[in-house]
Amino acid sequence: MSVHNPDIKRVTTHTIQELKNKGEKISALTAYDYSMARVVDAAGVELILVGDSASNVMAGHETTLPITLDQMIYHASSVVRAVKRALVVVDLPFGSYQGNSSVALQSAIRIMKESGAHAVKMEGGLEIKESIIRILSAGVPVMGHLGLTPQSIYKFGTYAVRAKEQAEAEKLMTDAHMLEELGCFALVLEKIPAKLTKTVSTSLTIPTIGIGAGPDADGQILVIHDLLGINNEFKPRFLRRYADLHQIMTEAIAHYVDDVKANDFPNEKEAY
Repeated sequence: MSVHNPDIKRVTTHTIQELKNKGEKISALTAYDYSMARVVDAAGVELILVGDSASNVMAGHETTLPITLDQMIYHASSVVRAVKRALVVVDLPFGSYQGNSSVALQSAIRIMKESGAHAVKMEGGLEIKESIIRILSAGVPVMGHLGLTPQSIYKFGTYAVRAKEQAEAEKLMTDAHMLEELGCFALVLEKIPAKLTKTVSTSLTIPTIGIGAGPDADGQILVIHDLLGINNEFKPRFLRRYADLHQIMTEAIAHYVDDVKANDFPNEKEAY
């Protein structure tokens, strides 16, 4: 059973901050469609991320780079229509905010107006400072994302743990404080050493949400398809599977096929 607070009728950026202030961990998951988002929301998570990981788990791409702004708006709109309680944050996809703050603002406004989402998420620090400032100035809440930033995978060349070396760790700390000072309401830390996560989280007043970043972030997020075992090929160290839906679904569908072949479905009670 979920132990979420039933008194929170609608989670906002203020609610997320209050949870950190009280020392209560923040639960977050991804969702990309109406039916899954209804289940995730009803289970009690505080934050739903419409991640550009839809490029991988929904469209079958190798990276997050191919997904477009129009596709992100489609997924976000589907999720927003399902959600009654959680804060819905949407990834700005690759190419929609890097290098041009005017384009970044237009992208964020499209997501907010056309999907009804509550905030956007952006990967990077100093490199995207002007875009963050421009979006925040329009009143759009921004969640930052540091550490392993999948949109930069071809720059990194690997999905290995980031910020293990002192120089990169120091840059991450600097970027984290900059994002807080600019006005970001929260920060995702992906695949960095647990010790660094603790240092960052305790030095910031805004919440941190970890993925592969150890237990000391203010909250945790996973991709829903990984958590449920729908995607059974992805097996990183940080992932805990809470179900094996791949096996359950495969067996159920195979049973259906057998029943159809045997002319056992539909039976008399299932016919008109």
